[in-house]
This record gives sequence, C-alpha cells and structure tokens, in this order.
Amino acid sequence: MRAPARAAMRDPSLASEHSPDAVRHRLSVPPRTSYLRDFIYGAIDGAVTTFAVVAGVAGAKLSPTVLLILGGANLIADGFSMAVSNFLGLRAERQQLELARQEEERHVSLVPEGEREEIRQIFAAKGFEGADLDRVVEVITADRDLWVSTMLSEELGLGATAPDPLRAGATTFLAFITVGFFPLAAYVFDAIAPGGLDHALAWSAAMTAAAFFAVGSLKARFVEQAWWRAGLETLAVGGSAAALAYAAGALLERLV
Repeated sequence: MRAPARAAMRDPSLASEHSPDAVRHRLSVPPRTSYLRDFIYGAIDGAVTTFAVVAGVAGAKLSPTVLLILGGANLIADGFSMAVSNFLGLRAERQQLELARQEEERHVSLVPEGEREEIRQIFAAKGFEGADLDRVVEVITADRDLWVSTMLSEELGLGATAPDPLRAGATTFLAFITVGFFPLAAYVFDAIAPGGLDHALAWSAAMTAAAFFAVGSLKARFVEQAWWRAGLETLAVGGSAAALAYAAGALLERLV
C-alpha cells in the first residue's frame, strides 16, 4: 500500500476532505483573500515605533505630556502613512496585473499562433509531449480567458487576483493604532488618574513586550513558524528598537 493511502487510513477526515464531492465543492468556491499579512505588518510596526517614541522621550527625561503628544501624533500619522503606502502599493500591483492582462489579450488577438506556440513550449518544459501536449494546447487555447490567465501565471508569474487595496490599507491602519496604543496605555491611565500608577515606563515596557509576543505568535500562522519562536523573535526585534531609542534619548538629553 502506498504511503499516501496509509496516511489517509490513519486520518479518516483527511480522506473525506479529498472525496470527489468534497474536492468539487472546495474548488467551486473562489479562494479567500487573507489580510493577515497586512494586520501583522501594521501591528508590529505600530508597537515598535510607538514604544520607540515612548522610550526615546523617557530616555530624554521629557514630561509625560510631551510623551503623550508625540506618541499620539506618531500613532495617527505613522499609522495613516503605512496604510496609504500599503494601499498605493497594492493598487499599483492591481494596475500592473490589469495592464499585463490587456497586453496578453492584445497578443492573443494579433499573433494567436505565436501565443499558441508559447503555450506549447511552456507545457513541453513541464514534461508534456506528443498527443498529450497537443491536447493541452488545444484545451487551453480554446478558452480565451483560460489562455490569457495561463500566460499571466506561467509566462509572467502574475497571480489571477490581488488583495483589495482599500481593505488591506484599512487593516494595516487599524492594527497599527490598536496595537500601537499599548505603549501609551500606561501613560494615558496615569494622565486620567494622576498618581494611580507607579513606574509608568515599566508598565509600558511590559505591555509592549506582551503585544510583541502576541503579535509574533499570531504571525507564526502566516509564516509556518513555531509560535513561541515567532513570539520571541518579534519580542527581540521590538526590544532592540526600543533599547536603541531609549539610548538615543538618554544621549541627547545629556548633550542638550
């Protein structure tokens, strides 16, 4: 018995997921676009940059009011800047895909035999030959949309779809301001209830460290990495940025 068959017998649910009906249903549903990357991107940068401001201002021994003003300004301005950058970048990718699609459609209309030869050589390189190769070329070039999509993916390496730029930008912004608020939370609480919280910087550092670890652990689902390792990795990167900012603030405070 082949190894895949033995594996399926050990996991009945895996076998049921690959029955003809299950496969047909799964393939009939359009693939879902994930915005996890945009969330991770915004969340990590929000925590890093905001705590860098907190650590820098604290290192320079400026007042908590200055810290809240600079931290809040960074939270909104940097978050919006990242969201816009992500939006414009993804929109450019969509425009590139659309332009490439129009160009391939033009080629198919003007030089169909040349485009058919490209399909032939693409699949010949994959190991198709003889009657099988003729049949593949015939099937693909009989459907104009399939023909163009195949050229986009196989010749140009472009996907058929791209994430929605607006949703991606919004996800980045919300993640940035939500997770980026953690470093400021202790100082906001202390401003609302003066004297109610001792060692605000220590609380800010602890909350930021927890945010780093949590976001890194979530990132592990996206990069297929052990959750604890991804958490520690993100914590190390964020902690390094915060330490550098604190040291820079302390140095500038001595110079000024």
